[in-house]
Amino acid sequence: MTALALAGRGLAGGYRSLKFSPWPFGIILAFAAVAALDPETGAIIVGALSDAYLQVSVFVAATLAAFYLVERYLGIDTAALLSKHRRWQVPVAAFLGALPGCGGAVIVITQYVAGRTSFGAVMAALTATMGDAAFLLLAREPLTGLGIFALGLAVGVMSGYAVDRLHGPDFLRREPQAEPPRPPGDRRGTNMASVLRLPWLAVLVPGLVLGVLVAFQVDLDAMLGFQGPGPVVWLGAAGAVLSLLMWAAKDTSACPQAGNGCTARVIADTNFVTVWVITAYLGYELAVHLTGLDLGELFKVWQPIIPLIAVLIGLLPGCGPQVLVTTLYLNGVVPLSAQLGNAISNDGDALLPAMALAPKASLVATIYSAVPALIVAYGTYWLWA
Repeated sequence: MTALALAGRGLAGGYRSLKFSPWPFGIILAFAAVAALDPETGAIIVGALSDAYLQVSVFVAATLAAFYLVERYLGIDTAALLSKHRRWQVPVAAFLGALPGCGGAVIVITQYVAGRTSFGAVMAALTATMGDAAFLLLAREPLTGLGIFALGLAVGVMSGYAVDRLHGPDFLRREPQAEPPRPPGDRRGTNMASVLRLPWLAVLVPGLVLGVLVAFQVDLDAMLGFQGPGPVVWLGAAGAVLSLLMWAAKDTSACPQAGNGCTARVIADTNFVTVWVITAYLGYELAVHLTGLDLGELFKVWQPIIPLIAVLIGLLPGCGPQVLVTTLYLNGVVPLSAQLGNAISNDGDALLPAMALAPKASLVATIYSAVPALIVAYGTYWLWA
């Protein structure tokens, strides 16, 4: 531990601290050991890492960069927009919630706590949001992703107006609270993630180009004559490992409150999504390889209750379980009805700050979101099962 910290200080040019969690590094070393001892399993691990990075992570980074740059340079003040146009709060909140990621839904929650939006706006945002799983779907099946975006937006608007009519706009609202002072950023040093930031960006640029080729089914490694993993696969695996390392290093400098720009936010959010995508990819591939199970056939036995399971998973806070459901859908393991139900019921990471800021309102809103989710899921299931 000490030797690793000293090495990090040397690489960082005299930074004061090197912060990281040791257990993710242990997982990476375990994968490396398995790859060395069993070449067949190792090839699956490398391939899954590469696929996660080239098929998802590079597109997540590009999408986030575009969103943050537009938000920054156009000077869009969503809080003022919500407060000024109260008649349009519900559709605006639904649109913010439907945007990939969880930032839009968090904005709506904070404005509700401050007394500027209605409970229906909270309901619309949490119903419309798909969280970080939207990036995965847009990267692999953009038309399906856009369709779910439109569906979530429509269901969110209808749910929001229905709840406001049923309960009134101030339902479960506490007295508006002043925003707590933001702590100043810790500028005494940096951590290991900052050391890896430049290599991460250096891999991203060619990775995005290669990801586009992969999306168009261009096998560059085969064209270059490689029978096994070639340069494309290894570059993708390297990008995935860098993301894992930066995530494990807990890059606190990516916090917007510390005054950092778009690059830090893009890297931090992309790494978070990448970790869960890698977990889902590896879990699926290794389960099939090591057990010989055909998960598609297994789920066919439970097919009538799969939409219900997906909706219940959507009630769990965080984006990790939702990314797993989306991965299973993209691999043909669960039907579209399950994906639709999960997309509507899940609140992603937005539920975590919502529970802290307005626990009763967020709990009621997420439970309410299960109703339209079940209607859509089973309506789709009976039509296209």
